[in-house]
Amino acid sequence: MGSTEQLDVHLNIGKKNGITKDEIAAEITHLVFYAGWPKAWSAFNRAKQIWQNDD
Repeated sequence: MGSTEQLDVHLNIGKKNGITKDEIAAEITHLVFYAGWPKAWSAFNRAKQIWQNDD
């Protein structure tokens, strides 16, 4: 649960390809239904760190 070793790389690639903060939040919301709340919450926390300067 919460294995996020590869998540930073994938989120950074997504950000470089133009995914916005709102778009990643929507995608992670969908993740809750497929992967469960603990994994989605881990992804959300990582995404917050990566998109923190995009205000």
